[in-house]
Amino acid sequence: MNIFHISFECYPIAKVGGLADVVGALPKYQNKMELTTSVITPFYDNQFVKNSKRKTIYKSTIQLGEITYPYRIEKIQSPDIGFNAYLVYIKDILDRPNVYNYEDDAERCITFQLAVLDWITALEKVPDIVHCHDHHTALIPFLMTHTNLYINLREIPTVLTIHNAQYQGQLSYDKLHYLPVFDREKIGLLDWDNCINPLASGIKCAWRVTTVSPSYMEELQENANGLEGLLRHERKKCIGILNGIDTHTWDPETDSMIISNYQKTNVVSGRQENKKWICNHFSLDIDKPLFGFIGRLVGEKGADLLPDIIKESLHTTDINIIVLGSGNSETEEQLQVLQEKYAGRYNVYIGYDEKLSHIIYAGVDFLLMPSRVEPCGLNQMYALRYGAIPIIRRIGGLKDTVIDIGEEGFGICHNNASVQDVCHAIERAITLYNDQKKYKEIQKQIMKIDHSWDRSAHQYIDIYESLRP
Repeated sequence: MNIFHISFECYPIAKVGGLADVVGALPKYQNKMELTTSVITPFYDNQFVKNSKRKTIYKSTIQLGEITYPYRIEKIQSPDIGFNAYLVYIKDILDRPNVYNYEDDAERCITFQLAVLDWITALEKVPDIVHCHDHHTALIPFLMTHTNLYINLREIPTVLTIHNAQYQGQLSYDKLHYLPVFDREKIGLLDWDNCINPLASGIKCAWRVTTVSPSYMEELQENANGLEGLLRHERKKCIGILNGIDTHTWDPETDSMIISNYQKTNVVSGRQENKKWICNHFSLDIDKPLFGFIGRLVGEKGADLLPDIIKESLHTTDINIIVLGSGNSETEEQLQVLQEKYAGRYNVYIGYDEKLSHIIYAGVDFLLMPSRVEPCGLNQMYALRYGAIPIIRRIGGLKDTVIDIGEEGFGICHNNASVQDVCHAIERAITLYNDQKKYKEIQKQIMKIDHSWDRSAHQYIDIYESLRP
């Protein structure tokens, strides 16, 4: 089978969050299972793209309303990232340094999708499955099925994976002319709440809809930012499949980004070297338990709680805290203000640094994930892989992957995204840390947990097989 994954993010080409990690790993594992997988992303003006060797394999034009845009398809020839990787280049539209947060993001998403489909129609051999990821590519199932321009693709099965239903890509109807001609009686397939809603359209038109954990699929039918009724209506074609992680990229035994490599047999000494580097670099005390947070500083991740969590926990307990992330400017400022007050016990790095994130997983004793929304979560899986004990809220994929130590498990769990719940969880973590024998047993235990993509990749293949004629 020949599978095309269409996404706005893919590690290592361009990464903002977990979407990139998934799209950068799932095709790689599927390739090993005798599928031919390809990933198609926009061409970004970033360091990875600049440093890669590429070959232009196709050129043409697309029409966005009355504007004609030339585009080209470039295939990445080096480095080898484990699957066929194609970039869509559209001058002044897609060739930008950042993935999101431009005023014309709607136009960027649509031109990308139109170019992808225009190229597919020109291929001698079309893909067996088109797998779309999140709202940025969710118009593709509609475009393939109902627009005159791409109607020859209507027999190709489509799969839509929802990584985060909070973002839906809503467009006003004054942008309807951007789409190719279609039967206006089908306009209801684009509409939700009196606007064009790409994610809603994808849910309606895709042959199958998946989410990134079973629990998240259940939660979406009760809380999906307005799409609850639609998902309940379409539930027969929906399935939750838990994400995996790339255990080759995320392997403490071989990870070139961390300070000291280690495995289960020397987890204590290996992790200690990474913790030592963090504490030296950020002026923290290596003799105290070290808690970390990695992620976007947004309400979904519970990041707005961090300033009060830091103040409360540092007032009542003897610990260190390190934060890595960026997002809400007010939260960033609050976290930076606390640096001076709690110097020697707390520090923050505003921004994102891939290498530093690996070192933090390899060095912190506990990882905080107080999320309000967590469709799957990869951070807790990375933490487990590296021997850091996750402290999670029971939500989405977090509750699918972490069992509390009070239930003969290996993590610290709490029910509410609140300062009180998180601080109580921190106190429980300190109690565990002080019992070093049990703590080290759990560290070795969690490093054995298999969260690779092997099982999940097979589940996606089962879906693909079920859609083939």
